[in-house]
Amino acid sequence: MSAWRRYGAELLGTVALLCAVIGSGIMAENLSNGNTAVALIANTLATVFALYVLIEVLGPVSGAHFNPAVSLVMAYRGALPRAWLTGYVMAQLAGAALGAWLAHAMFGLDLLQWSTKVRTGSSQWLAEAVATAGLLLVILRAPEGKASALVACYIGAAYWFTASTSFANPAAVFGRMMSNTFAGIRPIDAPGFVVAQLLGAAIGLALFAMLRNDDPHARGESHRQEGPDS
Repeated sequence: MSAWRRYGAELLGTVALLCAVIGSGIMAENLSNGNTAVALIANTLATVFALYVLIEVLGPVSGAHFNPAVSLVMAYRGALPRAWLTGYVMAQLAGAALGAWLAHAMFGLDLLQWSTKVRTGSSQWLAEAVATAGLLLVILRAPEGKASALVACYIGAAYWFTASTSFANPAAVFGRMMSNTFAGIRPIDAPGFVVAQLLGAAIGLALFAMLRNDDPHARGESHRQEGPDS
């Protein structure tokens, strides 16, 4: 399977994911009459459903990372050829921006905008580290064929048990800082989130190594390295 086909799947999946996250946030805020809890419930459900569908549909093509932290860990472990890592990350970042703009276009907003929503501080950074560590552990420990449901369920839960509402994805940060809407984050706050997420990914990988066994059904163990001719 060609690398470009994989990059296309990562681009498409990240467009759809960010469009779902940002678009549902806009819709929820428009309909919730200022009730943030109701808006967050709607935003959570849309994200959970979108994640499950996108992983099921695009997973067989690219692995359905949609997340530079996931791609980095997979490349480190040899599950993703390192020559493809840059292409994956570029596709994910481009997809995040396009997803934000697509959501804006559908709701009649200015395409180009920057968020003013404050998301900073040690509690937010800790939350992002926890969210990303848990996400990587779920991905690496998920039994074969169950990753889509487990990842979607985990992210849905993490929206509510983390102070940051669980971005857990540097590409999501990139896209959301370009949207001055419910799901946004100020550009000045983005670096702190990304550093926390990368640290969390490393922690998730370390937890996986600590829990690692010889179970061939764990996704992290069974995922074969795929070369250019796969």
